[in-house]
Amino acid sequence: MATILFYQKPGCVTNARQMQALKAAGHDVIAKDILKQPWAAEELRHFFGKMPIASWFNRAAPRIKSGAVNPDVINEASALALMLADPLLIRRPLIDVDGAKCAGFDHEPVLSLLGRDTQDDLEGCSHEQQGTHCPQM
Repeated sequence: MATILFYQKPGCVTNARQMQALKAAGHDVIAKDILKQPWAAEELRHFFGKMPIASWFNRAAPRIKSGAVNPDVINEASALALMLADPLLIRRPLIDVDGAKCAGFDHEPVLSLLGRDTQDDLEGCSHEQQGTHCPQM
C-alpha cells in the first residue's frame, strides 16, 4: 500500500471523508494543513499538471463565491500568486504519492489508489451539499 501526503483544510468534512476512504483502502495517510504549508509557486504548480487554470481553484472559497476572484479569466502566474496569498483558494485536497501529484480527488493517482473509476461521491464540498457553511479559518 502507498504512503500519501494529503494536504487538507483541518475541519473540512469532505477532506475527512476522503482521508477515511484512502485509509479504508489500506493506505497510510499523512495529513498536512494546506493553510499552514509554506508553498512556493513552482512546488504548488506541480499539483495541477495539465489541468485548466480554472480547475486549480476551490470554487467554495469565500473570495470566489463573493466574485472577488474569477478563476475563469485568470492567467497562471496570477493564479499562483493569489493562491500563495490566500491558500483557501487552492483546490483540495492536494495529494502526493511517491512524487505523483494531483489537486482534487477525482483523478489519478487517487482513482488507482481506491480502485475506482470515479470519485463523484467524495468530491465537492459536503457543507454545500447540505446547505450549510464551512467554518472560516
